[in-house]
Amino acid sequence: MTDNAKKEKSEMNNTVSKVIRGSLGGALIAVLATTSALAQSQPSSKATAKVGNINVLREVSSPAAETIGPWQTILSNTLKTPNQKDLFIGVSLEVGLLTRTEVKSKNGVADTALAAAGVQVQVLVDGEPALPGTVVFGRRTQTLTAVFQGLIDGCLTNDPVTGGIIIDPDCVEPEVLELILETMNANAFNFIVQDLTPGVHLIEVQARINLGATAQAGSATARGLVGKGSMTVEEVRLIKTPDIELP
Repeated sequence: MTDNAKKEKSEMNNTVSKVIRGSLGGALIAVLATTSALAQSQPSSKATAKVGNINVLREVSSPAAETIGPWQTILSNTLKTPNQKDLFIGVSLEVGLLTRTEVKSKNGVADTALAAAGVQVQVLVDGEPALPGTVVFGRRTQTLTAVFQGLIDGCLTNDPVTGGIIIDPDCVEPEVLELILETMNANAFNFIVQDLTPGVHLIEVQARINLGATAQAGSATARGLVGKGSMTVEEVRLIKTPDIELP
């Protein structure tokens, strides 16, 4: 190979090297710029949400005593957090309660019927309850008492000796008084979890319906309902001051 050929080959190699270095440098700058832009666009806090058409219903009728329902998971979601982060968990639910009491009294004897219904909610993070623990989203106790003489139509006879009126107590029909109350409310509450370890965490909203129905001569019914609901979870870092009391 002549000296001129060697010189041309060397110049060509140098040119190719400059082009490659320039391309790699440009690509690296583009990657760094993209990474920087993405880092700047990331929010300082993370959040997640879950909405559901929940339909949880329990009902009891007398002579059932008070019953505590099982915890049921109605909403759940996951969230990945860095080290030592706190969570604000907001839970909103439609809660419906129905209580029906009916009493039957005759001959001046009091009769009582009672119906009670309630809905409790708790939030679990990785299986552990979030603060403040179990929260009452709805509760009602309804007691109805009546003292009646009874319906005496057809139960009266004349005493042939005294001429007075005799009432047959076995013939007297009880008088009836019934009271039904039904409500549907939207309720919301904030739960807190502090100092989470880094990683993916499971957040669950659980509800249970507690009912009771007792009666004597009458009857009673209690019903609890959880309707639509939503859960929002926000990752924050709480300022530990006397205004925030955490155990």
